[in-house]
Amino acid sequence: MEYTNLGRTGLSVSRLCLGTMNFGPQTSEPDSYAVMDRALEHGINFFDTANIYGWQTGEGITEQIIGRWFAQGGGRREKVVLATKVYGKMGDWPNEQGLSARHIIRACEDSLRRLQTDVIDLYQMHHVSRATPWEEIWQAMETLVAQGKVVYVGSSNFAGWHIGQAQAAAQRRNFLGLVSEQSIYNLLTRAVELEVVPAAQHYGLGIIPWSPLHGGLLSGALRKMAEGGAARSAAGRAAEGLAEHRPTIEAYEKFCADLGHDPADVALGWLLSRPGVTAPIIGPRTIDQLDRSLGALDVRLDEAALARLDELFPPVGKGGPGPEAWAW
Repeated sequence: MEYTNLGRTGLSVSRLCLGTMNFGPQTSEPDSYAVMDRALEHGINFFDTANIYGWQTGEGITEQIIGRWFAQGGGRREKVVLATKVYGKMGDWPNEQGLSARHIIRACEDSLRRLQTDVIDLYQMHHVSRATPWEEIWQAMETLVAQGKVVYVGSSNFAGWHIGQAQAAAQRRNFLGLVSEQSIYNLLTRAVELEVVPAAQHYGLGIIPWSPLHGGLLSGALRKMAEGGAARSAAGRAAEGLAEHRPTIEAYEKFCADLGHDPADVALGWLLSRPGVTAPIIGPRTIDQLDRSLGALDVRLDEAALARLDELFPPVGKGGPGPEAWAW
């Protein structure tokens, strides 16, 4: 396994992050335990979850599964850099969602209880709250850090200017502020290259791409469909993308075959080569899917390969950051 620092921090995390969103809804609890154990065997030490995962309001089912896995001992909790999130709806009352100080603190306590741990290594805001002043958000986060319940704070789904706002407010308080940004980022979805990635690099945030395979579309969907598989690619983001980009996906899968790599490995390897990227989030439902994800670490894309991927999946505008991407 390869490791890198999370943004400008001294924290070492694996170049692949284990996403746990499938744990509960699609992967049984025993199978979830097996996937997490195998992840540690592979040296993956970065696990990502959220209080809303499990998709039963207020239950935090996925966090509970992870907590019971930690409770088995064997150094499981000590080996894991644990990331979870706050923002989503956790109840029907007005203050059971969002980023008010009240909700941040209460949601943290609830996540700690479900996860059966005394500290969250990376506490991420799952979405920006335009209704809450940054002074209130940072006061709550500072309280949790001072109490030893949170170590680092990250964002998710922020625009570049939100990152700038957050860091300016944190700097006024002499607080570390954000250390990471979790964004949708893959070959088909490159809008973050305009302003989010430049902002993250400027302020020292590590980029944690979610949906790196675009819901399975970039994992060899056409080949799997021809073989009678790829159930995941028949619905959601992948199905919509396939309807729109089928010729491109056909060319992409041929290109990957010519390279001698699995399409999923190329998609992840491309992200690993991008500036500012710390660790793409992989979301395996099975041990076999997890094992196959490790192939991405062996992908080395030369300039010709990168240029061909840009042809197949053009960046926004002229490419690179704004304003050059859209202006002279």
